[in-house]
Amino acid sequence: MLKVLALPQHYSQQWRDYYQLTKPKVVALLVLTAWVGMMLAQPGLPEFGLMLAATVGIGLLSAAAAAMNHIVDQRIDAQMARTYNRPVARGRLSTQQAVKFSLLLAGTGFLLLFIAVNPLTAWLTLASLFGYAVVYTMFLKRATPQNIVIGGLAGAMPPLLGWTAMTAEVHAHALLLVMIIFTWTPPHFWALAIHRRDDYAKVNMPMLPVTHGIEFTKSAIFLYTLILFLVCLLPYLVGMTGAVYLLGSTVLNLGFIWYAWQLKFNAKPETAMATFKFSIWHLMVLFLLLLLDHYWLISAL
Repeated sequence: MLKVLALPQHYSQQWRDYYQLTKPKVVALLVLTAWVGMMLAQPGLPEFGLMLAATVGIGLLSAAAAAMNHIVDQRIDAQMARTYNRPVARGRLSTQQAVKFSLLLAGTGFLLLFIAVNPLTAWLTLASLFGYAVVYTMFLKRATPQNIVIGGLAGAMPPLLGWTAMTAEVHAHALLLVMIIFTWTPPHFWALAIHRRDDYAKVNMPMLPVTHGIEFTKSAIFLYTLILFLVCLLPYLVGMTGAVYLLGSTVLNLGFIWYAWQLKFNAKPETAMATFKFSIWHLMVLFLLLLLDHYWLISAL
């Protein structure tokens, strides 16, 4: 009787471990930005079937990249407080299981995008996976304190992928969305890196707070929030968005600058983590504002 009860519990834990491999919260934010790219790519609502196929395909390849990150980083994950309980690091899933799972996700996602969406989106999404899982995780992350700046391009791609899924072409407006996330990534991640500096130092990971010190990193975060403010003005300045986005993005970016100012000049033990958490809300609300502004403009015409 106990064995019968234990079997479903075992499988339940295993499915939770596979689910954790995909970094679902990260993937959800990536998919949100891809959705916005899909909807901004055309005046009306996207065709539902195409949007669904693109969403699932991009989501599967993003999840595959996340799983590969667990595989490559399992040794250092096991030594860090933030990541020691990850399924591969703890041995709840073997490396072989994780590799098979990630390849299944990647293969399914690529074929879905190639067949049901378009080849351009399929290849660009696969290139993003390669950029994150191989170029960033295997090389840049261990080689330079500018790892997140260079490697951040892979994580900035989803709006472009969403756009190409609907149009099968690369548009300058989509590249502006990529630029926003690319500029947002360093202050977002470096705030977490300050909070977890000792963890990164313990595993000899050359994150900016480890190599250049916390004060230097705080200055870099503040400067990047100023640059982000300017970059976020570009969609309005080129006529891509209207007043709704301009007002909302200004408020959000002033909030991010305020957090960065506090981190630099009036930091408390919890300020770095508070800045990191705010940055997540910042990006999510910013892209929802892009969506709101887009359909507001359409209804006004």
